[in-house]
Amino acid sequence: MTDSLHLPCIAIAGPTASGKTAAALALAERLKPRMPIEIISVDSALVYREMDIGTAKPTAEERAQVPHHLIDILDPLQSYSAAEFVTDTTRLIAEIRGRGALPVLVGGTMLYFKALIDGIDDMPAADPQVRERLDAQATDIGWPAMHAELAKVDPITAARLAPADSQRIQRALEVWHVSGKPLSSFHSRSSAASAKQGPLAPHMLFSLEPEQRAWLHERIALRFHTMLKQGFLDEMERLRARGDLHPDLPSMRCVGYRQAWESMDGIFPMSSLAERGIAATRQLAKRQITWLRSMPERQIIACDQAKAIHTLVDLLEQRILADADGSPP
Repeated sequence: MTDSLHLPCIAIAGPTASGKTAAALALAERLKPRMPIEIISVDSALVYREMDIGTAKPTAEERAQVPHHLIDILDPLQSYSAAEFVTDTTRLIAEIRGRGALPVLVGGTMLYFKALIDGIDDMPAADPQVRERLDAQATDIGWPAMHAELAKVDPITAARLAPADSQRIQRALEVWHVSGKPLSSFHSRSSAASAKQGPLAPHMLFSLEPEQRAWLHERIALRFHTMLKQGFLDEMERLRARGDLHPDLPSMRCVGYRQAWESMDGIFPMSSLAERGIAATRQLAKRQITWLRSMPERQIIACDQAKAIHTLVDLLEQRILADADGSPP
């Protein structure tokens, strides 16, 4: 058994539908004779119970094959912050290493990866009075105009948010009003002397990114249509039937769920759901790639090339074994 103190922490990132889960499972199969791995999900949607189809959650078979963490840990009524994710993941990394296993971080929530690499300052707590004022302002002028206001005080955060992303726009403006500092400053070591380096080294981030965006678009469309065939709308009906959820919750603002809720409310025709869901997922992928480009030390694997997963697994295997032996990669 490899000395757990020398086990690295590996991260597999990439936009939605780029093949991250398949790569992690292939890595587990490759390393099985030498060391076990455990997967830590880096996905702000997979934390929610009862949301399986629309999040493309790993199947029961896949989760039985390799231990997974930070999946199904919250009710859809709850919220989950980047700071909570860093705390949970730091603990899990230590526990997994203590079992002599390799921690592998897999997902597409880039804010979480950024926080793991750069560390994260303690951000201001939610302020109900500030949020109430922001909600009232948004009612008057709309969220696109609020997005424009955010761009004046925090252009970095505004650039990565869609103009209709009310939840994140509200939080960014709240942080600005409460602290006088832009939200982006809390995720940059260079902008705050008190920031702490996170548990993930930037050179251990491996990213599946397409050379041709059309390849990813085709996979996104196929995935969404597959979700519909698997019963995504039935899943949404069950969630709505609970009676305690609403479309402003972080869980229900996840891509796909938001569009389905709007269609079920009659805001948009049901016939347009697939088109709108696919378009929203493409926009999500575009934002994920923009985030990744802000992490220059990542190692890129072209996910639309033949044998991309095999190439990534070869690279990961070499790096893992070199780090575990204490020798240069």
